[in-house]
Amino acid sequence: MQLYELGQYAGAFDCYQKVSGLPKDGLEKFAALGWMGLLKDLLGKRTEALEYYQEALKLFYNLPGVRLRPYSSRQAGKKPKLRFSEEIGDLMISGYQQEAKKEKNKRGKMEFTSIFNDVVGPVMRGPSSSHTAGSYRIGRMARSLLGEEPVRVVFTFDPQGSYAKTYKEQGADLGFAAGLLGWEITDARFPEAVESAARAGIDIEFTVAPLEKAEHPNSVEIRLTGPAGKKLRVLAQSVGGGLVNFKQINDWDVILTGKAWDVFVELERGSGPQVVAHVQSLKGIVGPSQETSRHGETLLHFLSKSSLEDDFLARIRALPGVKNIWTTPPVFYVQHGDALFQNSCEMVAKARSQGLTLGQVALENESALLGLSRNEVMEEMLRRWAVMRSAVEQGLRGEKVRMQLLQPSAARIFQAEADGKVAVGGLHTKAAARAMASLHLSNSRGVVCAAPTGASSGVIPGVLITLAEQRNLSLERIALALFAAGAVGLVIVGRATFAAEVAGCQVEIGAAGAMAAAAVVEAVGGSAQQAADAAAISLQNTMGSVCDLVQGICEIPCHTRNAVAAASAFVCADLILGGYVNPIPLDETVAAVFSVGKMLPRELRCTSLGGIAVTPSAQTLPRLG
Repeated sequence: MQLYELGQYAGAFDCYQKVSGLPKDGLEKFAALGWMGLLKDLLGKRTEALEYYQEALKLFYNLPGVRLRPYSSRQAGKKPKLRFSEEIGDLMISGYQQEAKKEKNKRGKMEFTSIFNDVVGPVMRGPSSSHTAGSYRIGRMARSLLGEEPVRVVFTFDPQGSYAKTYKEQGADLGFAAGLLGWEITDARFPEAVESAARAGIDIEFTVAPLEKAEHPNSVEIRLTGPAGKKLRVLAQSVGGGLVNFKQINDWDVILTGKAWDVFVELERGSGPQVVAHVQSLKGIVGPSQETSRHGETLLHFLSKSSLEDDFLARIRALPGVKNIWTTPPVFYVQHGDALFQNSCEMVAKARSQGLTLGQVALENESALLGLSRNEVMEEMLRRWAVMRSAVEQGLRGEKVRMQLLQPSAARIFQAEADGKVAVGGLHTKAAARAMASLHLSNSRGVVCAAPTGASSGVIPGVLITLAEQRNLSLERIALALFAAGAVGLVIVGRATFAAEVAGCQVEIGAAGAMAAAAVVEAVGGSAQQAADAAAISLQNTMGSVCDLVQGICEIPCHTRNAVAAASAFVCADLILGGYVNPIPLDETVAAVFSVGKMLPRELRCTSLGGIAVTPSAQTLPRLG
């Protein structure tokens, strides 16, 4: 769809052709065939277009549950007699859009993206936001859904995914265990979480086996057992940057992202109206956002923006026909307002019309979304800034640095620059060394602020600490620079992903470099358009970067990539501020990045099965302990 919107019809056709070749006869294949016909029409190949339309219609007539609304000139319920390829193409588009709209509506109005939830954060223990922060949140939410501390938990990873290859090296096992224990992710005991869980009476097992619905490389099936034998099975995904998505609860398909108080009610079919009426009478409850039926049972999904009343669950359980209730509180900020923009075009236009910088319009957006005052939002950003500064300082001191493959080098590089022992030195080298220092701490299970991920958490601190030192920036200016970086991140997470498991290193360290370039422009007084353009050209020059971490650890080549991205941020900012006119806007650039990322084979997406990860030197590199 993104390629189609960009007018890249041949590329879009290639993508749809892959979908149409799937070994199934479902909606995806139907929609792909229809779109392929339309794209052939747009490419001027009418004969080929008609062949695809014909195949799509054959499938359409046999599709169960797909209801396409014919045009008003046709009678509903009858097979349309379509004579022109344009009409058939319109029918295909209509069906596709209706299904997409239904899927979006299922998610409800409480799924949203914000800078604190999705971009600059979480504050976490390294090394990987997908593997430590995301896993921690999954573990914590699974415990909440069970309703009690479990005594046995079995985690299963798909052999084709990233978890199976890297869950120990990147601390996913620690994240899951800490979440099950109900700890904070910054708890000093985090490195001993698995052992602590065993001492607390929680028997944890990690296994690798094929998962039927492993739609994401970081998919995990969790089977929990409570003290009295209560059981729960969930299927969840860590989707990048610490974000999560639960796909199943006891074989019910769900959409659960941790951004609200969620309540799932399983009941006998026919009992729904009474339950719905009762729940909707309670203040602050939204829904049901989902209502699914099967085998004489129904699942209702309700959401709330505020904590549930103490006797809420007891009252629901007392209603006739109610069989099970699963609840979980949010692990993110909850939405209390509407976004001020949906893409970079709207973002820049909003800033221009109101005479604001990118950082200022992003600040206003975050305040509106979260229902917080401007001062509250600024204070929270400065709290995260303090974590960034501390991470760099600790990494340079080296006191808590204990990595698995690399000896710390950031302090040596920083001192060599100060002593004039490097080739050029200056701003770029200082920023690069500081970026590496932050990553030293992250890979030592230290506390960092993901920006946007744990593996890329050195770039923005390295850039802004160095720029603040050189330009004597105020705390307010630093915070606004971070908001500008966050605004670019909102565009990326909205149109792509922060998961290297999905789209390679370009959406992690590449994204951080783009965010940092926008932050530099903001910090020195540039416009919103210039900040967006600096981010765009940064992404254009990291496009296609693969994730080939050595031995499944976020150290090599992550350290030097963070360093180079930090140094490059200044160059990209200077190019735009100096007069380069960027011809490909940020929205289109991000769409292209995501398209390229999806073309990468799994060997180059955080599995350590390709790139420098499979070189002899990488595979024989000794562990430091």
